[in-house]
Amino acid sequence: MGKGDATIKFGKGTILVVDDEDMVLEIGTEMIGKMGYQTRSARNGDEAISLYRKSADDIDLVVLDLIMPGASGSETFDMLRQINAGVKVLLASGYSIDSQAIAVMDRGCNGFIQKPYNLEVLSRKIDEILKGEPS
Repeated sequence: MGKGDATIKFGKGTILVVDDEDMVLEIGTEMIGKMGYQTRSARNGDEAISLYRKSADDIDLVVLDLIMPGASGSETFDMLRQINAGVKVLLASGYSIDSQAIAVMDRGCNGFIQKPYNLEVLSRKIDEILKGEPS
């Protein structure tokens, strides 16, 4: 395997990135855009729910921060599932997978990624979830 683009999985579709940290949101949407996806972004759970409620049919995957002020990633995940039981969600956290993340995974979340994520790992996780493969 060569370096760089050879290990990046490209795709099509729209991905909603939810994170309360501007830098993470900016970098995340930029990375995902480089993979060929359209991106939407939300700075908190309430914003994500509002946006998803309006555009659920157009959003293929949600990259969701676990720890946020207001509605947590866990609460946001549950609300997304109420809107669309089949929503695909990649949970992101600055911490390694812990009991809170495991609880969300057990409720049907599609994958977990630790921040800061790199382009290759993020692209692979997104590709696996969108293709319905285990991550």
